[in-house]
This record gives sequence, structure tokens and C-alpha cells, in this order.
Amino acid sequence: MQKQFKFSPVAIALWGLLPAATVWAQSPQNDVLIIAPAVIDSNSADDMAGFRTTVTSRQIEDLNAIDAAAALRRTPGVSISRFNPVGSFGGEEGGAVYIRGMGSSRPGSEIKTYIDGVPFYMGIWNHPLLDLLPLNGMARLNVIKGPQLHEFGNTFGAIALESKKARAADGVSGEVSVRGGSFGTVAEQLDVSGRQGDWDFALAQGHASSDGHRPDAKGRLNNVMGQLGYRIDGQWSIRLLAMNSSNTATDPGHQDTQANKGQTFKTRGDLLALTVAHQHDKVQGSFKVYSTEGYGEQNPGLKSNFKTTGLRWRESLQPWQGGQVQAGLDVDKIGGDVPTVGFVAADLRVNSPFVAVSHKLDLTGGWSATPSVGVRHYSHNVLKSESAHQAGLVLAQGERLALRVQMSKGVNYPGLDAAVLSHLMAPALGNTWKSLGAERLDHQELGVSWKPSSDTSVDLALFKDRVKDRYIFAFPPAVSAPGFVHLGTYDVTGTELTWAQSMGKSWQMFAGWTHLNSSKSDLPYAPQDSLSVGINWQEGPWRASADAQHQTRMTVLGQARTVSTNTVQVNGFTVANLRLGYKVPQLGQRGEVFAAIENLLDKNYAFREGYPMPGRSLQVGVKASF
Repeated sequence: MQKQFKFSPVAIALWGLLPAATVWAQSPQNDVLIIAPAVIDSNSADDMAGFRTTVTSRQIEDLNAIDAAAALRRTPGVSISRFNPVGSFGGEEGGAVYIRGMGSSRPGSEIKTYIDGVPFYMGIWNHPLLDLLPLNGMARLNVIKGPQLHEFGNTFGAIALESKKARAADGVSGEVSVRGGSFGTVAEQLDVSGRQGDWDFALAQGHASSDGHRPDAKGRLNNVMGQLGYRIDGQWSIRLLAMNSSNTATDPGHQDTQANKGQTFKTRGDLLALTVAHQHDKVQGSFKVYSTEGYGEQNPGLKSNFKTTGLRWRESLQPWQGGQVQAGLDVDKIGGDVPTVGFVAADLRVNSPFVAVSHKLDLTGGWSATPSVGVRHYSHNVLKSESAHQAGLVLAQGERLALRVQMSKGVNYPGLDAAVLSHLMAPALGNTWKSLGAERLDHQELGVSWKPSSDTSVDLALFKDRVKDRYIFAFPPAVSAPGFVHLGTYDVTGTELTWAQSMGKSWQMFAGWTHLNSSKSDLPYAPQDSLSVGINWQEGPWRASADAQHQTRMTVLGQARTVSTNTVQVNGFTVANLRLGYKVPQLGQRGEVFAAIENLLDKNYAFREGYPMPGRSLQVGVKASF
């Protein structure tokens, strides 16, 4: 496989400036850089027994990740699909993430993506577009595994990004990095934040591009995000968030048939959100209004414009000793159009208030018990109203041991995708989509978190998900008359086991195993077994991060909204990566030069049949901080 090594003029200039860097930046030689956990930052459960996995900006850096799929590729319970080194082609096998087998339905999806609590996805087709989600400027990515009604509604799972905020002390700080390497890949990222008195700000900008490892495997990502915050008094604050993302990806086509070769997919998204928050002794909350709009355009193909507006209200109360009440309201209005085929959407509106209550009871022997219950109601302006509930229990012995059980019900409404398909296949489907209800998920999970020492943590999760009332369109003889119907039920049972270990100040190790078993034998992007491992090491100015993944053979391509069976599969694979950095104090406390090797063992693998991923490739870069 041909290897290319190209670097941007910016990267060359920064490398040339290294010897003279002391002129503009100084940092003490004895600064201590704390080594980050490998692969993921942590698993955690809240008082409602909700479970999540968190990947922070430090893991993103150690994984040398340019986009969201790369940042989550080693996360237990998560599978990815892609066929370009940079950029996602559409919202399906060209670039997507899946959580425990959820998220493969197209159009529409069982998972949603958020930035600071704002839903940010392709509203017309009701599924995520990963290129709309920048990594620079983000403090962490949270993978919400299963319905958690006190967090998000109208979804079976979520990937929630949280932006970086300014430090508590006055002053300005930031980072800038540039890297480049194989296949003409170049990436540049800038994060700056600051605080002065009651005002704070944050600015992030990023660019990434690549010629790709195959002809027509090009990709380009551009994004900018800004925040401005003001502390009104000791309890109240206000914050404005604005973001723009503009991207292009090209389909390299099937390597044998050349099908789809050279097709392009462009995405653009704008997000604007205003938040008023308060923090009192026993009451904390926020009120957020937001607007997102943008488009996805396939050439040749359709251009789809989306616009979503709404609000998020959250309140958390501690009205009695050990008690916690969470309540709120989500309001979303989803609209858009597909001008290529003359479709203009009538807005869909979903209102969903919720309340959840937990109470911590102190038991003997240092144990505590925290039972919880919650309910969320959905009111839809076109489709049937729904309700969902959850119940949980956490038994904990301090920070050492915690056992949790949660049962919850997920609700996922059909989106405008059903209306678009009805328009495209008129008059056969008519308005049958308006008779649909929501898809449902019954989720059961039992988990154990054990920390036998301060250096060791083990997490085990056993779960069962039953998907019911999946919506599809069908024709005779599968149904008596053409139209949208709810048809099909399937189960996904699984196990997740993770282990994290610190060894002194120099080593961090991680291993995570996920086993999935579905009653739907052709469920896509749900490998039966996947294993992720990672090792971080630091000694003096040197820092190394190695990660690897093994997964078994899996079915691919999206689950169509029709009566169909997925038959395409890709072989199992094992892929390893390595990143090596050398600290340069003259470039700031976190300044370094680094090199990263992707697919270290030069393995052949693919996430779609006929779309081989890159072989061994190299990137080198430099990072400065202030």
C-alpha cells in the first residue's frame, strides 16, 4: 500500500521555530504533567443508577483522534464505521458510531448526539452526522448506555459532548497544535479561554484534511466555536454558545466494482444556545434556549436542510437529608426540507417533561442504599403520546464497592424521515406514517464497580435490551396494504468488563471486553466480542500511549426501514496504534513534539466490504500551550 508523507507550511514553520521558542514562552523545568488514564477516563454511575463512559480531551490526545469516531473507537460497548482517514461520508457506514448494537437503523437512528445538552444531528433524516461534532474545544465525550430519562429523552442512547470552560482564576490560557503526515493528512487545532472578573470566554477553531489512502478518499473538516459567559452574582450566570461546522468527504468507492466512486458528501451545521443557570444551596438548575440548522448534501443525490429549535429546563433539588429530586422539560421543534425532490416539512414538535427522585439511606458497616424512580411523558403534535419510566438501586460501601441495578424504558419517535419516504413513494405510502407510535426499548442492567485499591478499578455490567415496535414501511404480501407499520422485536444481551490499573507515577493500563448476543442474527455493527487495551507511560520528558482493538466478524450496512435481511459481513481484525511525545518546556507546560503511528502492524481490515482501511501510517506534530 502506497505511503505518502506531506506536511503543511504551518507545521514546517512551527518545527523551524522550536530552537527559538524560549523567546516567547517560558515554563519551569520541574512542571509535573500528570499521566492520564488509558483509553477512557472513567466509568461512572449516578444516584439514578444511570451508567456512562467518559472520554476526556487527554484520552483524545493520546489516541491521536481527529474526529469523534476515532475518539470513541476503543470505548467498550461502542462500535464505529468509516472508510476515510478524515471525514464521514453521510450518516451510515461511511461514518457513524453504535452503542451496544443500537444506532444502525437508517434512515432514523436509535441514538442521538448532543453538545452541552443541545441535540445536534440531521433532523430531516433523524440520525447523527459525526462531522458536525468537533473535538477541539471539547472537555469530554460521555457515552450514555441505555435510556436514562433524567438525562435525555426520545432516544435509546446518547453521545454527549461537553465544551471546555475557562479556569476559575483570572487570566488567559490555551493550546495550539499542528500535525501532518501520511496521505497528505494535516490537522490544526486551537483552544483559548480566559476569565476577567465576572466575564469569561472560550474560543476553539480546528481544521483537518486528508487526500486519503485511496483515490477519492479525501476529507476536510472545519469548525469554530465561541462562548461568552457572565456571572450575574454569586448564584446566577448567563452563557452564550455559538458554533459552526463545515465539512466535505468523498466516497472512494468499492475497490472492485468502483461503485459510488467520487461521490461527495458535504455537511454544514450551526448551533446557537443561550443558558441562564443558578446555583443555590439546595436548588440548582438551568434554562436553555437553542437553535440548530444546517444541511447534508450528497452529490449526486439529495440536499437535505434541517432546522431544530427548542428549550431545555433542568432543576435539581435536595429538599431533605439524603434526598434528590430532578425535574425538567424538553421542547423540540424539528423542521427542514429536501428541495431536490420538492419536500418541505411540516414541523414536528415533541414536549417531554420528566421527574426523578432518589433517596440515600445510610446502612450499617459503611454501606448505603440509594433507590430511585423516574418518569417522562412525551406529547407529540402528530404522533401518539407516550410515557416512559425507570427505577434503580445503588448499594455502595464508600468509594470501594458499588452494586447497581436499573430498569428503564426508552422511547424513540419516528422523525421527518418517515414523512420524506412517504413523499418519495407517494401515493403508495400515503399518510400512514402519521398512525405510528414510538419505538420502545426495555432496558435492564446489573452492574458492579470495585476498587480494591486506589490504583485499581474494575467494572462489570450485565445488560439486556429488548427493542419493540420498530417502524418500517412494507408492501404486500408482508402486510395487507402498503404503508408504515410497527413490525419486529429483537433482544440484545451483553456483558461489559473493564479493568484500569495504575503502577506508580509512570504507568496507566486499561482493558475492556464487550460481548454482545442478539436474537436478530443480522444486527449490523454488533460484533459478538470486542477487546480494547491501552497503556500510557511517562518518564521524564517522554510520554508514550499505545492502544489496540480486537473484534470478531460482524454484519455491516444499515438496517433499512423495510422488510429486509443484512447479508454483508466483514472479517474480524486486530489493530494497534502508538503515540510518542517529548516534552519541550519552552513550548509551555503541555508543550511537546510528537509522532503517532496508526495501524502499527499494517493489518488489512475494513468496516465495509470492499472498503479497506489505511495500512500503516505516520503523523508528526507539535503542540504549544500558554
